[in-house]
Amino acid sequence: MNKLSIITLASLLTVSAASAKQSTQTLSSPDGKITVTVNTGDKLAYSIALNGRTVLEQTPISIDIAGGKSIGTSLKGVSARKGKVDGTVPSPFYRSTSIAEKYNSLTLKVDREWNVDFRAYDDGVAYRFEYTGKKPLDIAAENARFTFTGDAVATVPYVKAEEGASFEKQFFNSFENTYTTAKLSALDSRRLIFTPAVVEAVPGVKLMFMESGLLNYPGMYLNKTDGNALRAMFAPYPKTTQQGGHNKLQSLVKSRETYIAHIDGPRALPWRVCVVADDDRTLASTELSYLLAEPSRVTDTSWIKPGKVAWDWWNAWNIDGVDFEAGINNQTYKFYIDFASKYGIEYVILDEGWAVNKKADLFQVVPEINLEELVEYARTKNVGLILWAGYYAFNRDMEHVCKHYSEMGIKGFKVDFMDRDDQQMTDFEDRAAAMAAKYGLVLDLHGSYKPAGMNRTYPNVLNFEGVHGLEQMKWSKQGVDQVTYDVQLPFIRQASGPMDYTQGAMRNATKKNYAPVNSEPMSQGTRCRQLAMYMVFDAPLNMLCDSPSAYMREPECTEFIAGVPTYWDETRILAGKMGEYIITARRKGDNWYIGGMTNWDARDMELDLSFLESGKTYEADIFADGVNAHRIARDFRHYSTTVEAGTKLPLHAAPGGGFALKLTLN
Repeated sequence: MNKLSIITLASLLTVSAASAKQSTQTLSSPDGKITVTVNTGDKLAYSIALNGRTVLEQTPISIDIAGGKSIGTSLKGVSARKGKVDGTVPSPFYRSTSIAEKYNSLTLKVDREWNVDFRAYDDGVAYRFEYTGKKPLDIAAENARFTFTGDAVATVPYVKAEEGASFEKQFFNSFENTYTTAKLSALDSRRLIFTPAVVEAVPGVKLMFMESGLLNYPGMYLNKTDGNALRAMFAPYPKTTQQGGHNKLQSLVKSRETYIAHIDGPRALPWRVCVVADDDRTLASTELSYLLAEPSRVTDTSWIKPGKVAWDWWNAWNIDGVDFEAGINNQTYKFYIDFASKYGIEYVILDEGWAVNKKADLFQVVPEINLEELVEYARTKNVGLILWAGYYAFNRDMEHVCKHYSEMGIKGFKVDFMDRDDQQMTDFEDRAAAMAAKYGLVLDLHGSYKPAGMNRTYPNVLNFEGVHGLEQMKWSKQGVDQVTYDVQLPFIRQASGPMDYTQGAMRNATKKNYAPVNSEPMSQGTRCRQLAMYMVFDAPLNMLCDSPSAYMREPECTEFIAGVPTYWDETRILAGKMGEYIITARRKGDNWYIGGMTNWDARDMELDLSFLESGKTYEADIFADGVNAHRIARDFRHYSTTVEAGTKLPLHAAPGGGFALKLTLN
């Protein structure tokens, strides 16, 4: 697609430059409920109000340039230009086929070579700095101090690190953790927070802080500072690195520069986004990460094929009832391929182990694997193969790797163990996405930071980790509360984009029965909860984490999972409260797929189907927690009924439970 088709402008209004003496500029959302007030008198700062009520206090923002110059700290002669956009943006492999885009904008010229752009949407506010100069420069710091009216309650993901770890050590992390909910005053100032993160700024109004357009620039962390504020922090640019870490597949930073980013010439920096929500469903339904991202750089997307993946690593290659020893070998993978083919699953992944260990060389294949034979076998079964690749191995010979395996018939890569988001690493992911697209390959960026809009810029990057996914249940202690996390995710992390959560467990445990088992892992919560995740979680490339043997013993559940699409024509958040429950409905063609999940509280929910088209009836195929699911988490009830617009279905969710259903148009 060309740039003209990326967005349709229904209207565009430009206002003449404002007087240099004007000390404030205001910008309102299209519906008039959100107001942004920007201080342009001396120091650049902004505040946000919802329905006239301040929800974010004056927040100073600035850029420090290496060499001493600062942008935004001593304003002189600021000019302003306003505009508005009302159009649509295509989103071919995401929550809907297109997304409405409607906002009012304010562009401030704050320096001869710097602009600051603000946008106000009905569900939030975003700003970014834009460099218009031609000379290269180094950015020493990007400053923001997000300030709140009182000791607000925050729900944040800390970086996982040893107690007392320096910020430098925390910059090396996998962006995976459960959420901590506490007042601002109780947050740990020694720990970094990765985004998205949520603050209930005033009672009943939540602000979610995230970013978009994160390309070749360090990602933004938050950190508790003095007073009722969170400050932005960024990893400095790596000066020297060394191969090491997991199986020598990582790049370890040994020293850093005094700047966070190098800029070669004119460019916009990432958007700093604040979602404003007086209803938690707004957090779960916001599209700001996608809308603010750079339009697609992939002109022809017809070859991109989302789908589901039969995955080997989580279930430890544990298949049974066969006459060969299961493991990393062709016989095992042919079994996975046969399973995928039987159920119409698009892909099989060969995770870590197919290449010789500790060599960081993707051309050294273990003798038990004949890739050419597997590719041809999979082709005859209409199944594509995806290869796992460690960061260091993929990066050091990227084009050769992509060209060689694309020509062999491999369909994509799952790249892992980046574990940083400094500028060097965000540049790698940008280059990797472009190189993969050049050779017709899809990507799953595992061991990565959040998407921050990359799924729009590179639609061949179908999924991203940066999530405390189901893999954690292989080793997490009983006290780790994955169930509560599951009903926080759709309101926080998922707002940034798709998640490689890797659901689909057939071993399911109640709260007291869960235990970490690495070789035969289980989930926390019920079987129906696992089914619901295929509708609640965004994942255009979506794993079936359990063993083919386990799935074949559970044909009802497997057939349902296999039939759920991975991208959609329409998505609606029907009900939800962060950390308590969520109900999500998604449409593909004429059919609807609905998933609901609760926390550890049993919950009676009424599914209101008034959104269905009037006058039409649907056959509802329903999976609900069984009457004994509170004791035996795998217990479920499978039944069908006829429904129409206005039908109200009562559904009971056990502790840690959920429900899943498909509505097929009659």
